[in-house]
Amino acid sequence: MRVMVLIKATEQTEAGAMPTQEELEAMTAYNEELVKAGILLAGDGLHPSSKGVRIEFSGTERKVIDGPFAETKELLAGYWVWQVRSMDEAIEWAKRIPNPTGEHSVVELRPIFEAEDFGDALTPELQEREEKMREQVEGA
Repeated sequence: MRVMVLIKATEQTEAGAMPTQEELEAMTAYNEELVKAGILLAGDGLHPSSKGVRIEFSGTERKVIDGPFAETKELLAGYWVWQVRSMDEAIEWAKRIPNPTGEHSVVELRPIFEAEDFGDALTPELQEREEKMREQVEGA
């Protein structure tokens, strides 16, 4: 199963504070463990919301809202995509995420939909189109 690990923002990440060398070393070592275990599919840190935008949808209207955004606890500072055998395995890996500053932080784990989750609504034709798109993305 694939799992997205969402790293919640903190006041420091939203202020644009860059990680220290110690923090980068700890995270690099952790990422190397994920790679060696064959778990890491993707992952990156995100700039603060002050550099982002949101697109608000209402019917056919689209509204662009410039950051920063309120409610830091609802924002993301980064993510990973992991390939694991189970949610329990993902939880065990997540418990090992470095926290070198010792500050309060939160990560959220969410299963990613797989083709079989959509049942009959994902017709063979749609599955084929999805597979072609995935091949194009992964081959790029």
